[in-house]
Amino acid sequence: MKPFAKFLPPIAVLGALTLVPVTGAQLAAQDVDTYRELENFLTVFERVRGNYVEEVDDHVLIKGAIDGMLAALDPHSSYVEASDFQTMRLTTDGNYGGLGLTVGMRDGAVVVVAPTEDTPADKAGMKAGDYITHLDGKLLYGMSLDEAVDEMRGEPGTDVTLTVVRPGRDKPFDVKITRAIIDLRPVKWEVEDGIGIININSFSANAGAEVAEAIRGIEKSLGGRPKGYVVDLRSNPGGLLDQAIEISDIFLERGEIVSERGRRKSDIERFYATKGDMADGLPVIVLVDAGSASASEIVAGALQDHRRAVVMGERSFGKGSVQTVIQTGPDAALRLTTARYYTPSGRSVQAGGIEPDIAVPQLSDPDYFERPRFREADLRRHLVAQEGVEDDVLEEDGNDDPRYAETAEGLEAKGIDDYQLHYALKAIQRVAMAGSPGLAGGRR
Repeated sequence: MKPFAKFLPPIAVLGALTLVPVTGAQLAAQDVDTYRELENFLTVFERVRGNYVEEVDDHVLIKGAIDGMLAALDPHSSYVEASDFQTMRLTTDGNYGGLGLTVGMRDGAVVVVAPTEDTPADKAGMKAGDYITHLDGKLLYGMSLDEAVDEMRGEPGTDVTLTVVRPGRDKPFDVKITRAIIDLRPVKWEVEDGIGIININSFSANAGAEVAEAIRGIEKSLGGRPKGYVVDLRSNPGGLLDQAIEISDIFLERGEIVSERGRRKSDIERFYATKGDMADGLPVIVLVDAGSASASEIVAGALQDHRRAVVMGERSFGKGSVQTVIQTGPDAALRLTTARYYTPSGRSVQAGGIEPDIAVPQLSDPDYFERPRFREADLRRHLVAQEGVEDDVLEEDGNDDPRYAETAEGLEAKGIDDYQLHYALKAIQRVAMAGSPGLAGGRR
């Protein structure tokens, strides 16, 4: 999502549409068809308004028509008013009230894309792939996604009971969560075995500056350079484009970071790195999973394409579309899909996601293999990439794969509660011991 500072007044959008070159005959034919469709719409509107069994507010009908129009396009285009508009602002700023869940809709049911780290939902044990069927006993099935999210929001300090269906478990179960102000810390860091771990939870305002500060903090705590860095983007649903560019730039010396390509060939905008790699060429591993989306995929794709980092984990969410927010009134806005993101090598991650260089399952999660992954391709009417996307399959060479050699019980006995992070740290340790100049990522 682009920053709210880039709001466009409606008149600017209408003006842009008139720049498309068409002949007079084409324009006349388009106008006739359009007016015919609008006449049909107004006929239905008047019939409903005059003959429905109960009196209906005109605003309700028009809002419903707008919602239906946008729902026919893709899952990310929407129209919001009043409180929802304010919530959109707050979630982009990184401070809002709620449970701390990123959710989607699948076959009319609410499904968890990812819980946000250190939020009430995360602490209560919610997991990606969970289906939420009821809220305080009220059935959520059949609601729109916005309606379901509204039901889950509430005053901080109030309790809500979610009924959860988790694939792999025989019966639904209830999870009681206390709502709270979700004051996101977009970036956290720590040092383990001489390696800097930078955990990016969201791409809200100032995330780039906080990553730079994390690198300085890691070096200060060690009294020198670390052996390398792990950039953890798991369960990060994305956020502001400028922050994704800024964070990618921190690790790159030069070159393209991402491009936006719109409806017309001329609608291309490219973003480039500036000179200076704050990590000074040290090994970098980027961790992603099915909850890594949008801005997370921009960073992972840029560092992967430039062979600046090795991407580990599992295939990312696949949200590679651009939403421009157009303010249509004091408390209303249109969020419209206007372009696709492309990585420096020209890959669209839309629906396909970022494939890791090294697939590492989260073996420390006992439910890992039972829980399905929910991604962009599972959403109804999802935008497809402009080129075909095929799921890669791990090669079978007949040898035992050390990435799959452990069990959750065995890892717990060893005190390993995050196998993917553990694997990444060991990889950097091996590189440091071998005296290699770095890890080479990128699609091969």
